[in-house]
Amino acid sequence: MTLRGIAVSLRPHQWTKNLFVLVALPLSFHLFDLQAAVRSAWAFVLFCGLSSTVYLVNDVADLERDRLHPRKRLRPIASGIVSPRAALAVAGGLGATSLLGSASLGMPFLLAAAAYLVLNLAYSFWLKHIVIVDAISVSMGFVIRPVAGALAISVAISDWLLICATLLALFLSLCKRRHELTSLNDSAASHRQSLSEYSPYLLDQMISVVTASCVTAYAFYTTAPDTVEKFNTGRLTWTLPLVIYGIFRYLYLVHRKEQGGSPADVLLTDRPLLAAVALWGLAIVLIIYTA
Repeated sequence: MTLRGIAVSLRPHQWTKNLFVLVALPLSFHLFDLQAAVRSAWAFVLFCGLSSTVYLVNDVADLERDRLHPRKRLRPIASGIVSPRAALAVAGGLGATSLLGSASLGMPFLLAAAAYLVLNLAYSFWLKHIVIVDAISVSMGFVIRPVAGALAISVAISDWLLICATLLALFLSLCKRRHELTSLNDSAASHRQSLSEYSPYLLDQMISVVTASCVTAYAFYTTAPDTVEKFNTGRLTWTLPLVIYGIFRYLYLVHRKEQGGSPADVLLTDRPLLAAVALWGLAIVLIIYTA
């Protein structure tokens, strides 16, 4: 075992997904509240620990299948650099530490953190083998993040925002399934059992439905009377073009560039998409705090 192998297995490049934990901070007018900012940052760190715990366990559970994958066979656990026993020992310690740390943010946050961990462990050993349920399970893991972030600073989160987060996460999950199916071809089923139940056409139909639903839900969220009243502005609709561009850009990368296997990697490596997300975040902050 090497420390570098363990560090790689923690997948720090995937921690960008935990930025969902921070969504509640600016949307609750607490962006410049030091105490709330510290609690949100601590919640982000804890979810990074929890997600890395899941990655370690998942890599051990998928050990044999990962060795058949052209890219995943190079992971430290699949390649033998890190033993499964060592990986599980680190996962146990990291998971327990993260849960203990979660208690410092209150019982509601601790329950959300525990729910995230249980859901993802169930996914690693069971749920990912059930067609459609696998994609929904992944999306629920994303939704727990903004909920936990809101609980960390004791604020409510909009139902519309949760719907948008669910649909966006489902969109990313289905795109990932499509990438796996098309890139692995005949060996897809040996890597993930549920992939044998999908087809590119079926996934494209699902993605089309979720894409339209995601854009529509975001449009409704920005124009909802409760949203306008809360932020004292209807200008959030101005950010809709950025959302549409971001989703269309991602579809372009999936269909024309054969990307989408890792949403975090796509976000960090595609400059137009990264720029759209950054501009969207900046626009949200400027609109809310200058209304």
